[in-house]
Amino acid sequence: MADSQVRVRFCPSPTGNPHVGMVRTALFNWAYARHTGGTFVFRIEDTDSARDSEESYEALLAALDWLGLTWDEGPLVGGPYGPYRQSERMAEGIYADVASRLLEGGFAYHCYCTPEELEERREIAKAERRAPGYDRHCRDLSGEQVAAYEAEGRSRVVRFRMPDHDWTWDDLVRGPITFAADQVPDFVLQRANGEPLYTLVNPVDDALMRITHVLRGEDLLSSTPRQLALYEALGEIGVTDGSIPRFGHLPYVMGEGNKKLSKRDPESSLQWYRDEGYLPEGLLNYLSLLGWSMGDDVEFFSKEQLAESFSLDRVSPNPARFDLKKCTAINGDWIRELSESELVERLVPFLAHDGLVTDPLTAEQRALLNAVVPLVRERMETLGQAVGMVGFLLVAEEEFTRDASDVEAQLTDDGCRVVAAALDALSNVETWDAAGIEDALRAALVDGLGLKPKFAFGPVRVAVTGSRVSPPLFESMEILGRDRSLGRLRSACDQGR
Repeated sequence: MADSQVRVRFCPSPTGNPHVGMVRTALFNWAYARHTGGTFVFRIEDTDSARDSEESYEALLAALDWLGLTWDEGPLVGGPYGPYRQSERMAEGIYADVASRLLEGGFAYHCYCTPEELEERREIAKAERRAPGYDRHCRDLSGEQVAAYEAEGRSRVVRFRMPDHDWTWDDLVRGPITFAADQVPDFVLQRANGEPLYTLVNPVDDALMRITHVLRGEDLLSSTPRQLALYEALGEIGVTDGSIPRFGHLPYVMGEGNKKLSKRDPESSLQWYRDEGYLPEGLLNYLSLLGWSMGDDVEFFSKEQLAESFSLDRVSPNPARFDLKKCTAINGDWIRELSESELVERLVPFLAHDGLVTDPLTAEQRALLNAVVPLVRERMETLGQAVGMVGFLLVAEEEFTRDASDVEAQLTDDGCRVVAAALDALSNVETWDAAGIEDALRAALVDGLGLKPKFAFGPVRVAVTGSRVSPPLFESMEILGRDRSLGRLRSACDQGR
């Protein structure tokens, strides 16, 4: 079909927390729809009552909302081919009707094989080095055989009758792909209890929703011949007009040790990135680089710029390795892309979570953050880092603490003599600003005690900020104020420190 008619879909199952591989698939589908002026369909595949949960469904909605990947049809917004939750479609009898019509048309049949019989025949096939998969035992049962199985009270599944020919398609990412007929055995469409399987509901919904392009993970490539056959059958029995979507299989996202990124890998969880303070802009920017290239070594761009440039011929078939360091660096670039006022707003939830500010901010808190954000934005790679960087400015004095290891390293006897000299020098500063603070400390510690800046300011930094790592010292002390700064210098070397 022409690009002007593009309809793509993102159809996750609501099991567990959304992961970044899933997000990458959603992103590429969204970008292709936006680039072509097509339709992005969001569908929930929740027919597995044992594994699906409403909590996971809500997490999916929240994930796409946070990422800004708006959908044209789907939950909450509706559309002409709803409902867009398969559990609701199953309740309407859509899949049961299709299964019945496939049986009536001879494209499917009832299979009475027990799990034990199937396993026994699989072992025999394995020993004889024959192709694995169902051996078509029930494909052409006589009426007498059917009656005998029924009399035994055997349960039966609905199995699709695969045509006896090879399957070839021109993959949008990988080019021509062929599966031999013996590689694609007859497969189950419907369980004995009437519950439809993914093998039925996914292609049926794609067909009924008039999906034109299926962009999905490489792990689903082997199921494509089955779907092609089912699409043809759906056309033959009048469920569809016979249209078949084009397929493109996106490369694996790899984790450590040349293994596919798993849900068990910490860096795979979308929620982890939200909790750590990654921006949606930064995460989407990085994920778009996993298997796609804008060209000309351009690696920093918005999702809108991605959509403007996105094309499938730039999607690589080769596995893409997830590099958390690069992801974090790109996120830091996006933090610096924000205006100072916008960065303040995005920091509020993280600071409020640790009780450092209220949400919304008080006028005093906003003024303090407006002053400190310019000092830390160049050093930040995630929003969550702000808690450690600016917490010393926001915490109540009775709750202020110092890092124990930094105290041990810096507030030694020599360090405490430095702090005492700093306190004497700063007590006489008339104008409490960064320039005046720096002049006083340099005169007392560098010139007066003959210390190198590293040894002169390290103890002062730990005394005032609680850590060896902080925003610029003199500016921090200006923001903290005279009384609080001097008070922390006085308490730094008290007994027990």
